[in-house]
Amino acid sequence: MLRTRLSLVTLAIAAVVGCTAVQGLAQLPPWELSAVAGILAGLVASVSKRTWLRLAAVTCAFAAWTAVHGHRAMDARWPAEREGDDIVIEGRVTDLPRRIGTDISFVMEPQGSAPSVPRGRVRLTWYRAKAPPRACERWRLDVRVRRPRGGVNPGGGDAERTALQRGIVATGYVRESRANERLAAPVCVDGWRERIAEGIDASVGAHDARILKALAVGDTRGLDAADWDVARATGVSHLIAISGFHVGVAAGGGVILARLLYAWLPWLALRLPRPIAQATAGLAISASYGLLAGMSLPTVRTLLMVAVVVLAGLGRRRAGGPSLLAFALLAVLVVDPLAVLSAGFWLSFGGVGFLMACVAPRSAGLRGLLGEMLRAQAAMTVALLPLSLWLFGTASLVGFPANLVAAPLVSFVVVPITLLGCATLAMPMLSGPLFHVAAWVMSWQWRLLELMATWPGGRIGVPEGTFAATALATLGAVWLFLPRGMPLRGYGALLFLPLACPARDEPAPGAFRAWVLDVGQGLAVVVRTRSHTLVYDAGPAYAGGGDAGAGVVLPAITALGIGPVDRLVISHGDSDHAGGAGSIVRRYPEASRLSGEPARLRLDARHCSRAPSWTWDDVRFRFLPVPMPPGEKTKGNDRSCVLAIEGAGGRLLLTGDIGKAAERRMDPHGLASTLPTVTTIAHHGSRHSSDAAWLDAVRPRFSIASAGWRNRFGHPHPSVIDRHADVGADVFVTARSGAIRIDFPRDAPPRVAREWRRPADRYWRE
Repeated sequence: MLRTRLSLVTLAIAAVVGCTAVQGLAQLPPWELSAVAGILAGLVASVSKRTWLRLAAVTCAFAAWTAVHGHRAMDARWPAEREGDDIVIEGRVTDLPRRIGTDISFVMEPQGSAPSVPRGRVRLTWYRAKAPPRACERWRLDVRVRRPRGGVNPGGGDAERTALQRGIVATGYVRESRANERLAAPVCVDGWRERIAEGIDASVGAHDARILKALAVGDTRGLDAADWDVARATGVSHLIAISGFHVGVAAGGGVILARLLYAWLPWLALRLPRPIAQATAGLAISASYGLLAGMSLPTVRTLLMVAVVVLAGLGRRRAGGPSLLAFALLAVLVVDPLAVLSAGFWLSFGGVGFLMACVAPRSAGLRGLLGEMLRAQAAMTVALLPLSLWLFGTASLVGFPANLVAAPLVSFVVVPITLLGCATLAMPMLSGPLFHVAAWVMSWQWRLLELMATWPGGRIGVPEGTFAATALATLGAVWLFLPRGMPLRGYGALLFLPLACPARDEPAPGAFRAWVLDVGQGLAVVVRTRSHTLVYDAGPAYAGGGDAGAGVVLPAITALGIGPVDRLVISHGDSDHAGGAGSIVRRYPEASRLSGEPARLRLDARHCSRAPSWTWDDVRFRFLPVPMPPGEKTKGNDRSCVLAIEGAGGRLLLTGDIGKAAERRMDPHGLASTLPTVTTIAHHGSRHSSDAAWLDAVRPRFSIASAGWRNRFGHPHPSVIDRHADVGADVFVTARSGAIRIDFPRDAPPRVAREWRRPADRYWRE
């Protein structure tokens, strides 16, 4: 049995290595070669008697299988030559549509095999939807589609990788058309999930129901950026997103129900043995909960493990924990080898595997159980710390105490009560009180978590850690929690040093760095001197309910290790520049705030024209005056703060959305400088900005346009690019380059140090 268990675990490890190795390729090998290599590797694995050769063959076989899946997924993407096409598609709405104001975003699975129909799921936004789609409904829609694409930033997610993993082949929006029509409203699991969520809303109100809906049916639509910020800072995101442990609790509930039924009707044992009934009930209840929860990866993993336990029990066999986990992992990778692209894959299987390897029960009784729970929670906090830093650029040291309170309360109180409420939803007299009790408990717990989120260590980050540092820290965590009797266990902490104390490359006095972040059609710039950080603009708010402040700027600051923010400048009040300001202020309330239109912001800020110049680390910051025309109302764009940052070796001009009229009113002598200049292209490259005389005075060496990919405004306009090139500027566009880092050394001219999208280092990027 031990030999079988070890071979299964080793096989699973080899499979993970093979699937993961492919994800580091900039280009996939030809699919024909991958298919042949996979077949040959499978034959070698089945006939070879040498262990090392079999493991190598398994690794190659899974690598080839992953490459074939990668080819299929990339070939299914909407063709690049048809970007922006208008098509009519018929399909079914999957998952739960998300509504923000009058806009709604949803995923549609098209039906039909015509060349004009996308060959996979399509994520759509319907602006100002009058009759919004609901889950399961079939619609005919006139849509404009394009290939999946998103920003690429330090510490940020990868939208194209996520689309690949989730089978999203196109994105787009619904056009107003008479062709838009609801065709049918069939019943499906997602429809049940939506109705249960609406029932919880009706019982306790949308605000108190937001977490209960997440725990009951995986509906996270009610959670805003502040809720997720608290969850990440306290390390309880896994609880909100329906952890595998909750599925286990549901299975336990099924076993208890079966026992109660047999206690009430003992004659049932003559028809069906109680152990078989208990196992079947546990599997049925957990599977039902998994379906209602949306079948997330932790849910699937736990269901597979429960199913193996049940089948082994029915066959009078025993299944060990490592074998269960290895079987579940192999099953997931056989069906979907691209699952390794998901952070949930690593957190789910990695966390459970670490617990099985390092935290084995050693004592009985309540005291021993409590001791093992403390040890398990401490192990998970330490083990997942390097993995979280690698995957998200941030981690939490508050997770240990927060989970000691939240995990048992959520898993053994809130979840069972909420599920009982869902089971009795047809009887409001029963479900209503249950939901109110669960909401009351969750509300008090959430207040405690909000307080704990403010503790030191709630949000730690390191400057873009390397894989080697992450691997060493993970090995150190395993070493620390090896079974008693292993020598020098405490020395495992030393392996955390490369991750905890990375080499820091701060600018010298008189030097600074700037990152123009890729926020789509908007602007966000982070500037770092030796010991201070400034944020100029915070990017847009998104239709899905998030904003670039929480989704791009803050993760970048954490991943780069350059917080806290000392000053926030919002050039003017337009949403594409100010949409993320609230998220930054919530994270860094002590940061001073300046704006060209403070009255339009929902936060306390001073007018930038009243702010004197200042110096940080021998770098000078000053606002250039933009004279207002007498007796005229000036557009919001022309009220933008224009900030000049001058170091010993170069100057950066941040121009907001000023237009030609404002540029012509600026003093050309104040614009001129002997320092080599880098400028953002005003108004994202609109043809109504970048006046030729202004450019002649500034003479930029590099010009950077922050614009969305294939945006509807056509920014940056070709004539603007030509005008910048005519004065000798090299033009960069965030839509093509991703985030852009510019270094301003003390004793050398400015240089573009890195473009996050170039070169294309992963096969799923353009």
